Amino acid sequence: MTTEKKAHAASGWLMLCVTVLAYIWSVYVFVTAAMGVDSYDEMGLDAPGSLVAMMVTSIVIFIAATFLSKGFFSLQPGQARICVLFGKYVGTVRDDGLRWANPLYARSLGRSSDALDDGSSVGARSLGGRKHGSIISTRARTLNGDRLKVNDKMGNPIEIATVVVWHVEDTAKAVFDVDDYESFVSMQTETALRHVASVYAYDHMEDDEADSSSITLRSNIEEVGETLKAELDRRLAPAGVTVDDARLTHLAYAPEIAQAMLRRQQAEAVIAARKKIVEGAVSMVDMALTQLSDDGVVEFDEDRKAVMASNLMVVLCGESDAQPVLNAGSLYQ
Repeated sequence: MTTEKKAHAASGWLMLCVTVLAYIWSVYVFVTAAMGVDSYDEMGLDAPGSLVAMMVTSIVIFIAATFLSKGFFSLQPGQARICVLFGKYVGTVRDDGLRWANPLYARSLGRSSDALDDGSSVGARSLGGRKHGSIISTRARTLNGDRLKVNDKMGNPIEIATVVVWHVEDTAKAVFDVDDYESFVSMQTETALRHVASVYAYDHMEDDEADSSSITLRSNIEEVGETLKAELDRRLAPAGVTVDDARLTHLAYAPEIAQAMLRRQQAEAVIAARKKIVEGAVSMVDMALTQLSDDGVVEFDEDRKAVMASNLMVVLCGESDAQPVLNAGSLYQ
């Protein structure tokens, strides 16, 4: 596997001054030689070899300056340039600003049928509908994944989607070890999301302590996000990509079971509420009977306690208001 190496690129401003001076010097020498040739032509003499040499030298200097000007490029913060010399990876330049490097470095790592033949553009080019060029971005990017229909750990069909923040850490791996790192990130994100969704259940299915402590997709968003991030880091490492964050953006049951699961959740909510009501009612009945007995207000035998507990439970647990009935006789009539 390819590993990123740092390449040195000289300051472009110094080379710009050298190139401009070379252009000026070539023009000056050529004009001086041309004026000398015109003077000899007026006298009917052949131009001496020195003037011809000066003209040839000026042309050579002009060609050299033109060649040197091909080495200029600029990088913004968060960009890097891949330097390739005759098919061999030389290194990566990450220094921003105006830079100058070997003009023989490939300006495009790939080109499509509609790319320019002279290769003058140092920006990203299109190769089969994808970006591919000598300058790539190392800035953070966001991948908003599509909604996927997968099965959770319990086999229930669910809809799930994620958003991933990532950036290129190793430019050499991103360019040379995978064919298209952007498509690679997209496909591996979908694969990792399907895998994580199959590891965890959507929600707790039972009301026991062991199941309630397990990690689920709905109840443990942070833990699931960390697991997804670790899975993506492992899968995207060959492409030199690092994941900064991964979070679920959508989570729901599939439409075909959504109604059934909604009824189950409603039933669980009703059962939980009833349980709380009964627990509270029992506590209140016990407190009432104990206090009445301790204060000597009423002497209860077992039958009276049962009747009093029954009446209090009806009043406390009933969904409608209790209608009192006055008993004019004894308690047992």
